[in-house]
Amino acid sequence: MSLLTAATVLTGCGSTLEDLKLTMAAGPQGGVYLTLGNSLADVWSGRLGIVRPQVVVTNGSRDNVTRLINNQAEVGFSQADAFEDMEGAHRLRALARMHDDYLQVIVRNDVPVTKLAELSGMRVSIGAKDSGVEIIASKLLKSLNVTPRTENLSLEESAKWMQEGKLDAFFWSGGLPTKRITDLTKALGVRMLDLTNDLTKFRQQYPVYGSATLPASTYNLQSGPVITLVVRNFLLVTESMPDDVAEALVRQLFEGQPELVKAHSAARTIEQRSAIETSPVPLHNGAMRYYRDSKV
Repeated sequence: MSLLTAATVLTGCGSTLEDLKLTMAAGPQGGVYLTLGNSLADVWSGRLGIVRPQVVVTNGSRDNVTRLINNQAEVGFSQADAFEDMEGAHRLRALARMHDDYLQVIVRNDVPVTKLAELSGMRVSIGAKDSGVEIIASKLLKSLNVTPRTENLSLEESAKWMQEGKLDAFFWSGGLPTKRITDLTKALGVRMLDLTNDLTKFRQQYPVYGSATLPASTYNLQSGPVITLVVRNFLLVTESMPDDVAEALVRQLFEGQPELVKAHSAARTIEQRSAIETSPVPLHNGAMRYYRDSKV
């Protein structure tokens, strides 16, 4: 199919795809959402001939979903666990499953902590308000009855506070590698906690999460690889997006994937067969049409 229909009329506005203007809810500074969002905006702009989508810095998943539901954005990234109790979430539709996020529990090397349970009483950031980090960190700490002194800090703030000695640990959920974490490990001695002994009960309670190994080479960790939680990421829109627009966006997501990989290696894991695995969010009809045409 050609650039899909620069002549396609959008429902209810009498415009063409060429006139399409999109706002994309991405994520915090230093995170993978923002990097991929900016690259994806370049892909869509260059390949579809549309105005470059506005890529908005946000607190993360829950913030993004709120913006979608409230019509403040047309496209947004979200973890699969971010919207289960949100009013209006029934309007969400998925374009694709993207990369997986890895939970990263970062601890200063001089803090004598090797287990999550030992964070009780420590100074710990659980992520910005309305972020996917806050969701998963809060669930995990509550499930294990761990009670640190918590702060709601962004990724950038968490790293800065740790470098200033004001934090013992912080949670981050993101693709691998996350540049801000890479920078922190070079500037300051840090470790990541292995969650092997904490996962069985938690994953029985919350089956939306998986587990995986975070290789030591990702951040050149001297403490070795760790087992941690993973959660799927989706690229979301709402049911109001016209089918032809959704199909065009998905098509160029995959045809432009080499450009996304240049921006961040996490894009290597975006794959057509797994992209349709977006439960509990239905695929958008336009996205489904693309996958069917591609024989997925």
